[in-house]
This record gives sequence, C-alpha cells and structure tokens, in this order.
Amino acid sequence: MIQTSIPELEQIATQVRRDIIRMVHAIKSGHPGGSLGCADFMTALFFNILNTTPENISENGAGEDMFFLSNGHISPVLYSVMARRGYFPVKELATFRFLGTRLQGHPSPNYHLPGIRVASGSLGQGISVAIGAALAKKANQDPNLVYVLCGDGELQEGQNWEAILFAAANKVDNLILVIDYNHKQIDGSIEEVCNLGNLHAKFEAFDWEVVEMQGNNMENVLKQMHKAKELTQKTKPIVVIMHTEMGMGVDFMMGTHKWHGSPPNDEQMKVALNQLTETIGDY
Repeated sequence: MIQTSIPELEQIATQVRRDIIRMVHAIKSGHPGGSLGCADFMTALFFNILNTTPENISENGAGEDMFFLSNGHISPVLYSVMARRGYFPVKELATFRFLGTRLQGHPSPNYHLPGIRVASGSLGQGISVAIGAALAKKANQDPNLVYVLCGDGELQEGQNWEAILFAAANKVDNLILVIDYNHKQIDGSIEEVCNLGNLHAKFEAFDWEVVEMQGNNMENVLKQMHKAKELTQKTKPIVVIMHTEMGMGVDFMMGTHKWHGSPPNDEQMKVALNQLTETIGDY
C-alpha cells in the first residue's frame, strides 16, 4: 500500500481519462462512459487503498487485498490504472482489444495479466466471486480484504440478490462491495429500464453496512473508503453506494447513456483530450 496525495491522485486520474479516450479511439471499440466515471475511484483504490503491490501480487491473493471488476466492460479504466501503477508496461495500453493481446475488451485470466483472476465478460457474477474469495480468506485466517466493483445495471439480475443475502447470512465482513451508481446503462436510464428503487434501504434490509460516496470527488472517495474499511470485521458485509457521472471529465459524454459503449471519432477525441490536461505523459 502506498499513500499518494490528493493532488497527485487527481493528476493520475486525469491521465487515466486520457488513456481511456485514446484506447477506445484507437481500436474504434470499447466502453468509455463508465470507465471515465470510475477513474477517480479506481485511481484511489490502486494508489492509496489496496493493500497490495505489483511486486507481491499473486494468483490466489494470499496475504494481500484482492480486487474483482464485475462490470468487466469498463476494462479501459482498470488497464490504465494498473499500468500507471506498474503492474505492466504503460506502452502495452496501445494493444487494447487487439486479437491475442493481454488487454482484451473484457478482462480474462487466460492471458496471465497480473491481478486478473477471473473473466468478467458476463455481468452479474462478480459479487458471488468476491464472496467466495472473502470466505477463502477467512478459512485461511488471512486478515486482508476483498473489494469488488459492480455496475448499477448489474443489480437488475437476481443472482446478485441471492449473493447479497448469502453474504449477510454468513457474516462475510471482510468484503467491500462498491456500486457504480451512475443511473445509466446501455439501453437508457436505470429508472426507465428497471428501476432499482431505494438501494440504501434495500441493502440495510439485507443486513449490510451502507456507506454513500461521491465517486468523482477524490477527497470524499478517500474519506468514505477508509470509513468502509473501518467497518470491516464487525460481522456485516459493507457496500459503498458510489454516485458518479458517466463520461465524467468530457462534457459531451456526460449526462447521457449514449457513450456507454461508443468510441469517439477523430474530432471527438481531439475535443475530449483538450478538456483533459495532460499531467503524466501519454503512452
């Protein structure tokens, strides 16, 4: 675990957003909207919160925190943050979604990329996988935590609510679930497609500890994630309802679901990059 200052984290997150735009533009495929919205959280997670490093990461996660990306279509943000953190060369971001490369459109363990332990192309499975990993840590008396990020649209799938019920019933209190609550999915708004209702009340009813977080405010991300960590090991699983804006940082991508899975064209990429001040250096 490293401690990175808020200004440094914000600079990294800006560069991550540049990476996302350039990656999906180059291959003319990918999911920029949710990736941009989660850039602040993912930067904070890998540069400040997770108790793991590129040097000690292992396939079974023993002796370290583990992270699972359930909404695997936002792989651009995961790959960028991991590369910037040193898990693999930054220049490899240029291979995103090319056939046979390690950076597939949805993360896959088949390519032995450090930290990618399960495939997450099919939505709705990440919470269940994370619960299994958390129970394994308990069985092995490993005091480290398991984190999982899922999209709000995923919660329209029944398997998640079975898993949520199971986690509380079995006191899986070394688990932190983060929900990207941007209210948008590929077909429109969450409210139009299948309204989730009051998520806070629902998780409380399922006997989870609930934390609310502004996912595009770095200071609040750090504060609330550390609050979530303090709630672990107290008999209840923890959920962080993270309020984000899809497409955050690029004005024409914000406020709409249309950039869920659409890459920018040449002119749109130029406009987007002009809104994101380069701070570290493009690959």
